[in-house]
Amino acid sequence: MLRELLILRHGKSDWSGDEDDFNRPLEDRGKRAAQRMGVWLATHDMIPDTIISSPAERALTTAEKCCKAMGQGSGDIVPEQKIYLADSDDLYDVLQQIPASASRVMLVGHNPGLEDLLVSLTNGDAKPEDDGKLLPTATLALLELDANWSAIKRDSARLVKIIRPRTLPKKFPWPLFDAKESRDRPAYYYNQSSVIPYRLRDGVCEVMIVRSSKKKHWVVPKGIHEPGLTSQQSAAKEAFEEGGVEGSVEAKLLGSYCYQKWGAECTVKVYAMEVSSVVAESEWEERHRTRQWVTPKQAASLVRQSELEPMILALEQRQSSST
Repeated sequence: MLRELLILRHGKSDWSGDEDDFNRPLEDRGKRAAQRMGVWLATHDMIPDTIISSPAERALTTAEKCCKAMGQGSGDIVPEQKIYLADSDDLYDVLQQIPASASRVMLVGHNPGLEDLLVSLTNGDAKPEDDGKLLPTATLALLELDANWSAIKRDSARLVKIIRPRTLPKKFPWPLFDAKESRDRPAYYYNQSSVIPYRLRDGVCEVMIVRSSKKKHWVVPKGIHEPGLTSQQSAAKEAFEEGGVEGSVEAKLLGSYCYQKWGAECTVKVYAMEVSSVVAESEWEERHRTRQWVTPKQAASLVRQSELEPMILALEQRQSSST
């Protein structure tokens, strides 16, 4: 049985903050490079069935961005502590523990360990380019091997190719498969979910609104529809992250609207969510934004997106008629 190993070095990290090495994040350039690799893998029918990543922030984010750009959920990524600060012997140990059923595995980690592993597996066939670099940030090496994972050892793989992000298109295909155009962001960015959180207090409907991230406008929770989640699950995730509320997202759409961002049109599906719990202000991670409960009429007049107004008022009318 032919097996394939994809070795991906993390994207370019951000040195501007004061985070320690383990928690250092990716630069935006590093995020885009990881996404380009994900698109390449998807469009070349090379989506891995197993992804193992260093748990360091820059590596795990690289794995997540790559997954989502493939149109896949990131929930199945396996964080493996041994990969962080690993040498090639440590990485061999990780690979030898992979289940025999896995046929295409992606390993996401760091140099110099990944480069040493690549050179060892290919008995030196993998060589640096003219710039002296073998695996620059967000570079992907594709290897084939005939042995079982448990038997992987030096000189047991064939190098197929090494792909650098700089050789890939800067823009992303939309849709991901059977692309009709190129866009500034991966295809999944343009499908979004939103939720109108509401509650009933003494039989009166109230709607929760929050400040936008820059605190310029009143909005309701909204974000990119995360691959691997249903539209409703993604909406619930946004409600928790942006508004600090949890509840039941209705199956039926309240409505939808479109707006321009990242050089193209985003489509937003809007759902109602009856709130069952509210995160305490001191524990709400987005508390700098502020949030408040208002009447539906007030919410309809305050929210920035005018297309939300009839949806909010329809929610009020529905609640009134049911009481």
